[in-house]
Formats: sequence, C-alpha cells, structure tokens
Amino acid sequence: MQVCLNGSRKAADGAQVPLTPEELARSAAEAAAAGATETHAHPRTPCGRESLSARVVGPVVEALRERAGVPVGVTTGAWAEPDPAARLERVRSWSVLPDFASVNWHEPGAEELAELLLSRGVDVEAGIWSGTKGAARFALSPLGPRVLRVLAEVTDPDPATAEMSAHTLLAELGPAHGRPVLLHGEDGGAWPVLRLAGRLGLATRIGLEDTLFLPNGERAFSNAELVAAGLAEHGAQQDQ
Repeated sequence: MQVCLNGSRKAADGAQVPLTPEELARSAAEAAAAGATETHAHPRTPCGRESLSARVVGPVVEALRERAGVPVGVTTGAWAEPDPAARLERVRSWSVLPDFASVNWHEPGAEELAELLLSRGVDVEAGIWSGTKGAARFALSPLGPRVLRVLAEVTDPDPATAEMSAHTLLAELGPAHGRPVLLHGEDGGAWPVLRLAGRLGLATRIGLEDTLFLPNGERAFSNAELVAAGLAEHGAQQDQ
C-alpha cells in the first residue's frame, strides 16, 4: 500500500494536508506506522507552489527518508514544470535522489525524462492516466520493460462509473510489458477503484492526494487514517 501524501491539495483543503518537508515527514511516518510500505509526495516551495527544483525536492526526500523509513517517490508532473527541456534540467540537477519517480506517459517529453531518471538510478513509475493516449504510447515504448511498475491512474471521479473506467484502462494497458500494476482512483472514484484493486490482486495506494474522505463518507483526519482504512478495504476484497 503506497501512501500519496498531498498531491495538488492546498492549505485550503484542510490543516491535515502536509505541505512542508517537516509536515510531509511526520505524515509519512504516521502512515508507515499504519502499514504504508512506500510514500509518494509532491514537493512544494515555501509559498506552496509545486516544484521540481533541487532546492525543493532534496529537503523533502531527505526528510521523508529519515522519518518514514520506507521507499520515497516524487512526482515529475508537467504542472510543476511545463517545459520538457526545463523539466529535464531540473531533474538532472537533483543531488538528493528519490527511490522512484512517477512519469506521466501522456505528457510531452515522458520518454526522455524516464530515460534520464533510469540513467541516474531512480526507478520509474509509468503513470498511465485513463482518458489519455498514455497506454498506447507506453505499449510502444522500449523503456516499458525497465520501469518499476505501471501506475494505472483512473481519473474518473464518479463513484458510479469509476470501476468501469478502471476496467477500460486495464484493458488498454494489456500485458503492460509484464510490469506490476498499481491501480488507484481519485476523489469519488478512489474507494471503488481501491476495492477493485483488491479483488484483482493488484497493488494500490491511498492518501490525501486521492481523497479527503474515508469509505463511510466522513472527513479523514490524516494520511495514516486513510492508509488504515485502505488496508482494511483492500484486504476485505482479497478475502472474498
């Protein structure tokens, strides 16, 4: 179970959303104690903007590694650095390396970015979003067999249709170069997709990036609370 600590959430989403390195480290440690086996974060500048700068990413990775004691991953999403060439330069400048990084295969420059990360010894999660050409592009990628896993991201937030969207995405992925698949949803689709992952025997993730609410609809107080609920829901589906 991966914990996704903050994502695009902002301070306005609640005090429980960790943003600073210290807050992220504390939240990750609590989530690891609740059963999370790895952590994924979106590093922020002091003013709250997502960034791939070495000065921003390094302190987050160091803090998470020291406190959580589990593998640390970060995003490389284009929203943090829209220009593909600048994104490569940002990642090339990292002096403190995460254990893995997610690369969204539908974004421009994904192949070059993944190649750079792999050459630096950073494992790559191939982010394949539903409703994009990511799956088709990944199927043709020579880097496919080298990635750590496929991060199958169901972007449908409707709880009534998210599971069907997940099935469609998995069908588009096909054998996925034989790599492991981590399946997850977001917002209203987070819990239906997590339960589907349990039934299919796939890895999954949960955290305040994906949802602010527990399965019963109550507001979550922490990432640790979501991880505990996610493990219970995932395990219950596996036992069926």
